[in-house]
Amino acid sequence: MAGRRTAGATNGAAHRTGRGPLALLPPALIVGGVLANVVGPQPYTGLPLLAAAPLATCIVLTFRGAVVIAALSIVASVAVDLGLDRPTAALLVDVADVLVISLIGLWLKRVMDNRDRSLSLTRDIAEAAQLAVLPQPPPRVGELLVATRYQGAHEGARIGGDFFAVQDTPYGVRLMMGDVRGHGLPAVSAMSAVVGAFRENAHHAPDLHALARRLDTAAERAEGEEGEGFSEEFTTALLGEIPPGGDRVVLLSRGHLPPYLVADGRVAPLIRSTPGTPLGAGLPGPDNAETDTFPLPPGASLLLTTDGVTEARDRHGVFYDPVRGLAGHSFDGPQELVDTVVREVTAWSGGRLHDDMAVLALTRREPPGAEEA
Repeated sequence: MAGRRTAGATNGAAHRTGRGPLALLPPALIVGGVLANVVGPQPYTGLPLLAAAPLATCIVLTFRGAVVIAALSIVASVAVDLGLDRPTAALLVDVADVLVISLIGLWLKRVMDNRDRSLSLTRDIAEAAQLAVLPQPPPRVGELLVATRYQGAHEGARIGGDFFAVQDTPYGVRLMMGDVRGHGLPAVSAMSAVVGAFRENAHHAPDLHALARRLDTAAERAEGEEGEGFSEEFTTALLGEIPPGGDRVVLLSRGHLPPYLVADGRVAPLIRSTPGTPLGAGLPGPDNAETDTFPLPPGASLLLTTDGVTEARDRHGVFYDPVRGLAGHSFDGPQELVDTVVREVTAWSGGRLHDDMAVLALTRREPPGAEEA
């Protein structure tokens, strides 16, 4: 979920700590500076390269590595000047140049390290906040296997307005997937209110319509609306209920994307009725959303996503389509399905997500002995 780092963040950390081909750049600059001083036009041909090596280390190596490179640059400068029998004044000027640049590089490295530590602490706090507001569902709820994933669009972003929830209730397993319009702390606040209202009311609301009304009230309260006019902020949500026995799923959409039924290599969107208005929209009058009921065969999976999946674009501007992207695939369980969706969307968009995406998959377990039969 949110605790997973993006590939970009991992690669960036690798470069900063000296792992990767760029770690060879500072030594290469030192070697190049020595060779340029020895075989190039005189004087000072290689001095810019020797001075550049300490600066390069603040990007690709650790602070300790930067100190080593700075020392090697100074030693190389002194050794070349002595070997070429340059005057003492020239030697001192060369050493002073490399030393000043080295100190600037070390200072920059210390500033970058402090910034990275501060950013890491901020990320950890954001992750803790998200885990508190948006807890990870257990891998099994009732007779269903469950898997989720939250992927931020920007490097280091671990919290936003996308959300999901799964809860076992007297009415069966109830679930929710949603997306708050907007970003930042207001979106997080609205998301927190809706998820909290779902966790509180999923056990008590007699049906999905009653549950949606209570979530609507919570969303309006969070957005500071008094119920008059249309709010500029709203929350789309998809509510689901899988009654005891798990042979069917009841769905109610409040402006959210339809889910998909994934079974036997086929993928199909499920909602037939017209979606209702989003939560917290503040429109007057009753909401006319209707529920849809679909069979949920043994071994089939229900896949719910936010628009970070369906609005991911390739380099030609074409949206990702889960029906086409997942067709023909077989999955051992919900975790493999979720991982495949995230992997395909990331590849489709070239690794550049334009919106956060949340993915939730629930798989109805095969009855005992079904595989042997």
